[in-house]
Amino acid sequence: MSTRSHVTLFLCGDVMTGRGIDQVLHHSCDPRLHERFVTSALDYVALAERTSGPMPRGVDDAYVWGEALDVLASRRPDARIVNLETSITTSDDADPKGINYRMHPENVGVLTAAAIDCCVLANNHVIDWGRAGLDDTLDTLCRAGVRVAGAGRDLCEARSPAVLDVRDAEGDVATRVLVYAFGATDSGIPTRWAAGAERSGVHLLRDYSDASVEEIASVVHATKQSGDMAIASIHWGGNWGYHVPHAHRRFAHALIDRAGIDVVHGHSSHHSKAIEVYRGHVILYGCGDFLTDYEGIPGHDEFRDDLTLAYFPVIDIRSGQLVRLEMVPLQIRSFSLRRAPALDRAWSRDTLDRQCRRFGARVTPVDDALVFEAL
Repeated sequence: MSTRSHVTLFLCGDVMTGRGIDQVLHHSCDPRLHERFVTSALDYVALAERTSGPMPRGVDDAYVWGEALDVLASRRPDARIVNLETSITTSDDADPKGINYRMHPENVGVLTAAAIDCCVLANNHVIDWGRAGLDDTLDTLCRAGVRVAGAGRDLCEARSPAVLDVRDAEGDVATRVLVYAFGATDSGIPTRWAAGAERSGVHLLRDYSDASVEEIASVVHATKQSGDMAIASIHWGGNWGYHVPHAHRRFAHALIDRAGIDVVHGHSSHHSKAIEVYRGHVILYGCGDFLTDYEGIPGHDEFRDDLTLAYFPVIDIRSGQLVRLEMVPLQIRSFSLRRAPALDRAWSRDTLDRQCRRFGARVTPVDDALVFEAL
């Protein structure tokens, strides 16, 4: 019998390794874009350089993670889970949605350099380059040994959880972390991207109804075993604003009450949103962007999307409840993550604290991190 009592997770929001970032890596896709105002991914590199100075080209796989790798090494999470908002493909079948992200398959080492265990794919960019691009993404991640959740070659595969084994000191499996992922239409996912019985696509969440809860619950109950930990990773809502819709909160509570979900991992907003503990279980309503090529793009400066958070929830294995939640503020500079300076850490703390107070919690600084506390 395992002596382990808890599991430490690494969770973050959107990881976008395409477009401008792809252009500074070793193997780049054709930079041509189909956006209204920008026609080349190299323009995003130029924008970042105007803000942060000259940027190296042909960088190694670890470059984009920067000092986040030291943060991960110090926290030693048992499972590392990110929302990958980039298709990994050289497909030229651009979806006519306006903004399309892709990373060259030869750059998949960017993900393994940070030892990412699971990429959530239920989002509004994974099929940016057609279903051929999705096939390439699934194949590339499989070859790299990275598990996926939220998209697949049919609905059954898209709904199935990624299964991550967490082992104890003796090498035995102490628990399994199951990652169920789905993306909501209010995050901008086209309904035509939905997976079907014989069609690849994403696990699409069409609404936040009781029927949707029961559909997810049926999948969880069919796959979650005694001793397993279940994460619901949800791409939902708009990009800007701290408001948490009532429908999101009600849905998150229902997933915990009726579907057996232990951790709700929300993303889509370009900045971090409130955190709630409900019946002992943590709900991250919006983890914000984690890695993007947005440097130098004007607008929405008040949300400081250059600041990111690495989330490290510690979860009790037996109950699935939150033991501790620590967040490390980072900052994107030259497409690389660096520890946020003191003033920026304070801004992140004050902003997140204000949002969490509305849910009966607070955020306090401890060394280089922020600690979440339910009141």
